[in-house]
Amino acid sequence: MRRILITEESDASGNPLISWGDVAGSVGNFGTILPLFFAVSLTTGMPLSLMLLLCGGWYIISGLIYQIPIPVEPLKAIAAVAIAEQISPGMIAASGILIGLLFLILGLSKGMQRMREWIPLAVIRGIQLGLGLILLRSAIFSFGLQDPFFFLVCIGIIILFLLIRHIRDVPDLSALCILGLGVGVVIHTIGIPVIAFPRLPILIIPNLTEYLNAGVLLVIPQIPLTLANAVLATSLLATELYNRPVSPDKLSLTIGIMSLSTSMLGGFPMCHGAGGVAAHYRFGARHGSALIIGGIILIVASTLLTNPKTLDAIPDGVFGALLLAVAIELIKHGAKTDNRLITGIIAILAIPAGIAPAFGGGLIMSAIFRYHSHKAKNYTNIKEQ
Repeated sequence: MRRILITEESDASGNPLISWGDVAGSVGNFGTILPLFFAVSLTTGMPLSLMLLLCGGWYIISGLIYQIPIPVEPLKAIAAVAIAEQISPGMIAASGILIGLLFLILGLSKGMQRMREWIPLAVIRGIQLGLGLILLRSAIFSFGLQDPFFFLVCIGIIILFLLIRHIRDVPDLSALCILGLGVGVVIHTIGIPVIAFPRLPILIIPNLTEYLNAGVLLVIPQIPLTLANAVLATSLLATELYNRPVSPDKLSLTIGIMSLSTSMLGGFPMCHGAGGVAAHYRFGARHGSALIIGGIILIVASTLLTNPKTLDAIPDGVFGALLLAVAIELIKHGAKTDNRLITGIIAILAIPAGIAPAFGGGLIMSAIFRYHSHKAKNYTNIKEQ
């Protein structure tokens, strides 16, 4: 059936460059981005408006570079430690610069492609599945149970669009409707936010102590997560969903440049992520135009959310419902594995231990599994002789 188009412009395959699905999917990952930015701003004092401004700019750049929805989001391990330990902005900038340099070098040296060939599919799928389960837990316990009314209302909106799509070929506008509901609650609660210029970027130069502390506290936990989720899992899932090869080395390059630039300009270090790929796809995004639209929305938001109280007025249930939909999409794709045992163990381990330890444990388990399989095969061959 004919899709509803916003424009008649098409790509080489005849598909529209912008559809209603791209508009709806442009905000699909906001349920992850906004709560993290809000919490970081609240605990570290980093300007929320500047983080949104720089993230919005990279949304647009990513959409232009990749031509498909390759997401832009904060480095999660660094964000988690920063929120828990109230890390200084200087240390956060130092961690982003170190991560940026590392992944820039890996991308330029084609190191990521070699790593993808070396790391088994079951390990990458385990990371996807584990991340999906972690997001599912966050959606329910961190957001849903804190605001059950709006959580259930927003889930109802998602289910309604699923039912409608079974009857008619219409785009899934549930994410837009859910965020629209959140904006309506904000206006009803505190009135229309006052438009103000966001904090302008300033050059940040961390000192040696901040680099040393950041390397131990922030960079070491972040590297495995970025490697497994932001590069390898993102490459695999994006290629699978959009039927277009996405090079892990190219992802590593853009992560390096993003992390360096945002950190040095006073923002939060950024990366890509499989969860974001699933989020944009789940809500209908199919082209890079979705990220361009999302970037414009974030830049506009940077002029409205200069006061953290504005974001605080959005019901928790809004973020919970968006995260729930993303989690289900990730779980669905994480289950497509060639070794359910290893994938399942990694996913279960990720829930209490985190992505980085689960990734390391998965590599060890996979190596042991390969060793025993190879040993058993050699024994069978000798026995047959």
